[in-house]
Amino acid sequence: MTKYCESIEFFDALFDELFPILRSITGPGLRQSYGVLQRYMPLEITSIPSGTKIFDWTAPQEWHCTKATLKDDQGNVVADMDRLNIEVVNYSEPVDKTLDLDELQSHLYSLPEQPTAIPYVTSYYQRRWGFCIKDDERQKLKSGLYHAKIESQFVDGHLDIAHCTLPGKSEKEVLLSSYLCHPSMANNELSGPLVLLGLYHRISQWKNRRYTYRFILNPETIGSLGVLHLYGEQFKEKLVAGLVINCMGGHGENLTFKHSRNDNGMLDKLLYHLNKHQFSHNNILFSPLSGSDERQYNSPGFQLPVGCVSRSFHIGYSQYHTSLDNKEYMGIQPLLDSIDKLEKIFLAFEQVATFENTLPFGEPNLGSRGLYPTLSFFSAERTKQLDELNHIKMLLNYSDGEHDTINVAERYGCCVTDLASAIEKLEAHSLLKMVD
Repeated sequence: MTKYCESIEFFDALFDELFPILRSITGPGLRQSYGVLQRYMPLEITSIPSGTKIFDWTAPQEWHCTKATLKDDQGNVVADMDRLNIEVVNYSEPVDKTLDLDELQSHLYSLPEQPTAIPYVTSYYQRRWGFCIKDDERQKLKSGLYHAKIESQFVDGHLDIAHCTLPGKSEKEVLLSSYLCHPSMANNELSGPLVLLGLYHRISQWKNRRYTYRFILNPETIGSLGVLHLYGEQFKEKLVAGLVINCMGGHGENLTFKHSRNDNGMLDKLLYHLNKHQFSHNNILFSPLSGSDERQYNSPGFQLPVGCVSRSFHIGYSQYHTSLDNKEYMGIQPLLDSIDKLEKIFLAFEQVATFENTLPFGEPNLGSRGLYPTLSFFSAERTKQLDELNHIKMLLNYSDGEHDTINVAERYGCCVTDLASAIEKLEAHSLLKMVD
């Protein structure tokens, strides 16, 4: 793999390479984008053939588009995919046609409420063609003839999903995913995969991982359905937490976590707990009415403990799904800050587990293991040692296979992260066994 470097300059250059690629839910642009990211993380590609039944859906044909232009009868360019690739409706069928303005209007898309923005429009599952332009330019179009030309084809190919794992001591999994399918979108496209890349490298550097972390990139909706088609039964058995990562740039100061449908997963519980201990983030309840791939993971047949995190989507931003969603709006520095914040959340998550005390009959002999002071002398250092000793006592007493470490921390009035040292020492002496 090419060397990864976490800096504004690195992410800026990577953004510039990915931004102009014509992506969709299938096809060469998606694979090209995976290939760029494969230079920095060991992504494997799993492909589901076109036409495969995926629950109530079908893996679509690939969309291959090489040219899309709209010109007036003087040869003036009205729309051109090469200028900005959202100027063509994504998944447009081929067309080579001259038509008058009245007939053309039904194939044009613009936003009267945002006259200087070009909208992003898709038609994945119904064949049509069209162009997207600024509304103030649309209002200036004159009567006459226009030539629409779209060179595209639909090909039997694959729905491609990229994934890799970082194994931990436990086979219990944490899913971290983002989508990669929007062309020329910054915050609503590239922010998620770039933060996922940064988080992969942060977690890969941890000396010890309690959980196994699975990283997935997929086209939105149909891709997560494909993920469930491949791994749904495994997730039911092993998945303990998950996050769909999107819209991680922009002007929001704090991250907003949309909780899982049942709001009773380990991560759901941790997020509420951390808010009591100087972690600044927002928590909102699950709703299927908006959002991203978390809706599929939380469907009634799966009900997996998967939430969604964003910096700006849940608070709203007017640039969403328009040409105004660019690097200037998104910013690169917010992505690095988002990586920092998410790493802190998952460092805390590493301390969340349910244990069994391996010597539950009476208190273990801590002194023989160097875990209990042998001198009754009080000092500032001694007080610090006693605090950790109290953590050890609490953990041993409530490690009964029923209380998790958040329960223990809240009984003692501390943050679960404060228990990290005591957990490490008790596990090192084989006094705690994680309940699988």
